[in-house]
Amino acid sequence: MAKSVVDGALTKAQAAIEEEAKLRQSAARNLVFITGEFQMMQSFLNVADGERLRNIVVRTWVRQIRDLAYDVEDCIDFVIHLDKRNRWWLRLLQPMRWVVPRCLPPLQLDEAVDELERLKTRVEDVSTRNSRYSLISDSGSKPAAAEQQPAAGDVVCATAFDRLIVAAGTRKASLTQLLTKRESGELRVISVWGSGGGDLGVTPIVWDAYIDEETCKSFACRAWVKLRRPFNPQEFVKSLTAQFFANTCQEQAGAIVALDVQKKMEAKQGDLLAEFAKLVNEKRFLVVLEDLSTMEEWNAITTFFPKGNKGSVIVVSTLHFEVASLSVGHPYRVLHLNQLSAQHSVYAFYKMVSQHHGDKGKKIEDPVARDSKIKEAANKWMQKHPLVGRESEIKDLEQRVAIASARSYQVMSVWGIAGVGKSALLKFVFCERIRNCKLYKKYAWVDISHPFNLWDFARSLLLSFDSEDIQNMWTAADKDTMGSKNPIVECRKILQRNDQKYLIVIDGLRSPKEWDLIQTELLSGCNPRTVIVVIVSEESFATHCRGPKGPFKYNVKGLEPEAAFHLFKEFSIFYTNFQRVVPTNVNLKYFEQQVSKKKLSPAEEKVLRELVSRCGGLPKVIVEIAGLLAKVTVKWMDRAHTINNKFMQELESNGEFGRLQGLFFWMQSYFRNCPDFLKPCIFYLSIFSPNQLIRRRRLVRRWIAEGYSRDSREESAEENGEKQFSDLLSLSIIQQPSSLGLGGTRMVSCQVNGFFREYIVSQRMEENLVFELDGRCALTTQRTGRHLVISKSWDRDRIVFNSIDFSRLRSLTVSGKWESFFISDSMKLLRVLDLEDALEVKYSDLEKIVKWFPRLKFLSLRGRTEICHLPSSVGDLRQLQTLDVRHTSIVTLPVNITKLHNLQYIRVGTTAPADYEPSALHRPLSRLSHYCRGRHLVGVEMPPGIGKLTALHTLGIVNISASGTKASLGDLKKLTQLRKLGVSGINKKNSAKFFAAISVLVHLESLSVRLDKDSEGCLEGIPLPLLSLRSLKLHGLADKLPAWSEQLTKLIKIDLEMANILKQTEEPATMKDVSSQGKTPKEIKTARQGVIMFLGMLPELCILRLRAKQFQDGELNLSVVTNGIEDTSYQKIKILEIACSSSSHVTFGSKTMKILEQLKVDCSSGSKYKFAGLESLLQLREVCLMKGSNDDTLKEDLEILLKEHERKPVVKKLE
Repeated sequence: MAKSVVDGALTKAQAAIEEEAKLRQSAARNLVFITGEFQMMQSFLNVADGERLRNIVVRTWVRQIRDLAYDVEDCIDFVIHLDKRNRWWLRLLQPMRWVVPRCLPPLQLDEAVDELERLKTRVEDVSTRNSRYSLISDSGSKPAAAEQQPAAGDVVCATAFDRLIVAAGTRKASLTQLLTKRESGELRVISVWGSGGGDLGVTPIVWDAYIDEETCKSFACRAWVKLRRPFNPQEFVKSLTAQFFANTCQEQAGAIVALDVQKKMEAKQGDLLAEFAKLVNEKRFLVVLEDLSTMEEWNAITTFFPKGNKGSVIVVSTLHFEVASLSVGHPYRVLHLNQLSAQHSVYAFYKMVSQHHGDKGKKIEDPVARDSKIKEAANKWMQKHPLVGRESEIKDLEQRVAIASARSYQVMSVWGIAGVGKSALLKFVFCERIRNCKLYKKYAWVDISHPFNLWDFARSLLLSFDSEDIQNMWTAADKDTMGSKNPIVECRKILQRNDQKYLIVIDGLRSPKEWDLIQTELLSGCNPRTVIVVIVSEESFATHCRGPKGPFKYNVKGLEPEAAFHLFKEFSIFYTNFQRVVPTNVNLKYFEQQVSKKKLSPAEEKVLRELVSRCGGLPKVIVEIAGLLAKVTVKWMDRAHTINNKFMQELESNGEFGRLQGLFFWMQSYFRNCPDFLKPCIFYLSIFSPNQLIRRRRLVRRWIAEGYSRDSREESAEENGEKQFSDLLSLSIIQQPSSLGLGGTRMVSCQVNGFFREYIVSQRMEENLVFELDGRCALTTQRTGRHLVISKSWDRDRIVFNSIDFSRLRSLTVSGKWESFFISDSMKLLRVLDLEDALEVKYSDLEKIVKWFPRLKFLSLRGRTEICHLPSSVGDLRQLQTLDVRHTSIVTLPVNITKLHNLQYIRVGTTAPADYEPSALHRPLSRLSHYCRGRHLVGVEMPPGIGKLTALHTLGIVNISASGTKASLGDLKKLTQLRKLGVSGINKKNSAKFFAAISVLVHLESLSVRLDKDSEGCLEGIPLPLLSLRSLKLHGLADKLPAWSEQLTKLIKIDLEMANILKQTEEPATMKDVSSQGKTPKEIKTARQGVIMFLGMLPELCILRLRAKQFQDGELNLSVVTNGIEDTSYQKIKILEIACSSSSHVTFGSKTMKILEQLKVDCSSGSKYKFAGLESLLQLREVCLMKGSNDDTLKEDLEILLKEHERKPVVKKLE
């Protein structure tokens, strides 16, 4: 009996083991099949062109692939993190699930296998659907049903188009301008032809020019004749004569044209030919010949017209390239009139004017008189086109141009997104150079016409050199007055002259090939002191446009918020009755007077500021909206509300914003050409609210959790995420909160450009990515997506929330009040839970979160002070990569956190007052929010075994003393991948051991150390074993720094908190000093020289934060003096932050911080500050005052001090 039972149990066990193995093999086979299918789909998407993807059937299929890919990725994540151990014994208990289902949940392996089977079936369905609808052809780029042999006509047109590209001088212009231009008394012939076959677009262009008011004034006689076959001379002459008569009759008031023409025709019936000859010989006429098909017809027609008569014009409309080119004669020029599609453009051909026409009657003008005229023109242009909010950029750009010339860079690139005002800014600086600068012999501005032609460019450049009118420099000039000289050769000769240098601006380049052609043909051997400024829209293109010494770039950014609002108000002035009057030339003083008549109410200003913020600082958009509102005389606020609520829809579809269509075409192209790996990151930005400051780390860590930033062979996911962040910064999609340059430092936070964000939000639902609960939401079953955002303004309607399909939800971001019902058991795929901006999160909800969301990779509770500890079950979040609980009340990490082997990023640390003692670490911190000033971060207790988390690269802040020095330092030694470390609890007992332990952390770039109270001097004599630190925080110091200067040569950022900063002095210490300070004379002298000199001589330092209880004698002199002579110091400092608990006098030397851009002053302690030497900070842009009791007084004092500063720095208060 016993043997039988044992045999039965063994049989079941073996069967369970075999079934477990089979299931794992089945999962592997299905994954291989799915991978192969997706490789084929990926290949199709890589070669599919834009035209193909516009096919609605193909787009539907691609959308299905995308949704399927998301589901496959979720399943693979689940499979990868399955427990690798064989749990066959649990399979023996599965029959008991019917009895106790809650105690025995389904096996994860079974769930994974079932899901993979379902996905395999879906993949097969998608592949079958492709075959059914013939979506992918053999070529992979065109639908099979659509592949046809091209018609013969198409081949002819393609050949003709290729010939046209190499024809002399292709450029873009208006047919009306060409018609009305009078060059000589000879008869001119203009032919109009469309590439791509057919007359699409040709007739409307010719007709618009024919009926144009300027055309009608220029020609006394006009006629339009559609040629018929066979050609009938009598009917041809009769039609022309009748239309000539009609022109004359139309000029007579009250005439009935048809009757008058009939009478004249009957009267001249017998002598019609003679009347026709008289008209064409005595009058200037315009004749349009529609549908000329052969040169035989043309030769017959030309016999009816005299060769020279008052500049008359014949326009030939033809479908044939040969007729178009031969009818005008050689050599001919080509105008690009319009592009209707990628294959179809309309061109005009006309004969080049011979050289004697261009040189005839040309006068040689006195150079002094010419210079005087062009300076006067530049002055008038600047007065007529003032710039708002660009004072700092004007100074910067002028300096850059001067540097480019002095250092022989030769080429300077100015880049920025479309609509940001690059050209307007350059034109202002260009005119300023003409007015006040004697460095350049001549100036030239060339707007590139497209299709690009080097011949045409060179002619424009030569004409711009000789122009006396500023406006003509950046408008279409008469390029035919150059005659038949080779302009490329002429330009090369001029630019190679070493005795003269020029300032040249090139605007409108579209591709690197165009620049390469200009550089090769014109700039080789150019005078190195000549400056060529190239205006482009992308940083990569700006980098490509370089001179012999490499790239020299300047980025034009959007207007700052206040400057943008100022510009908006300038274009829409509000009077008492809210009616706008827009002066043609707005004078700033006049404007201020008008605005002062009626100030906006707070509610009105809020609406308008929100509207302006959506413009993203783009002057082009701001001016268009302001101009529209300026025309509205009643209910202007309703109109502003409408634009605000449907911003992108209004701008794209409302005809009143027609001048912005070019910007939208650029925007679509800009996004379309973005690398594919960046597009998910771009759409993800719509998760964050408008104008929200987004921490860089928060964004990058979320990208990693979502799978947008992945590990590659050479770089980690973190490094790739940082590169993606830099790419979006280069594309100007995200931007710094201010216009400050941060040198080599990483940006701490960013903002999404307002205009880009609006565009992204308008597109995001097409991709089924982000959906938001905001305001009052209607009940609908269509609300679904992969990323849910709950805004603070949502009314927390539980019924609406429960109606949402969360089966595909990957991330949840909550702002405002947290509700328990936000947790749903259907959110099984949730990867990211971000509660950084939520309020009132409960611990009981946190327990549910850990239990119900086992696939979490990112969990942020930052700032949630109501959370005092983490549940022990947090150890079940095996996929967790990022845990951010900084600024909570958590003081101890649970032991089970050591099970999270995928953790890469742990941010902990509790906010406490400055005099908080580490010995009180284990006391409840629920009252922390009641402390007021002087806060700092207190480290938490770290459990033993944290060294098992070998993937960690960011850890802090950990209290070494409270965690047990020996155990914690032993764990730290094992974390060799750490890049960023923050610790507290360092004292005389453990300081040497701590620095010895971190000596193995060769990758460490950022170190934060807080000393225990009464631990002054604990760092003396201890070497810093790290040579690659870029950021260092030392808090709790007494009055001097450790001797680490040789190890900090790469330091970019330093944050110091000291009890006292002594004056720098070379005087020997007196006995009084020795007795009062208890130190040797040598120690006192070292301390006095140490801090200021130490900091001033750090070669790469960009950001300096100084916090002290007091400065010696209430003075802080930030200058380095040696032997009574001031040295150049703080050469790369761009941001300086000062905080002192006592009143202080801060002085800047004449050779100190020459490139400082931002000064921050902490007024929160109530201390009073006085400043001297601010005029020496030549690059200062802004002074920020952190809120305090004396900030208003200090703001007034600083504004007086900075009133005469060259850069006019802004003084502002920070909340």
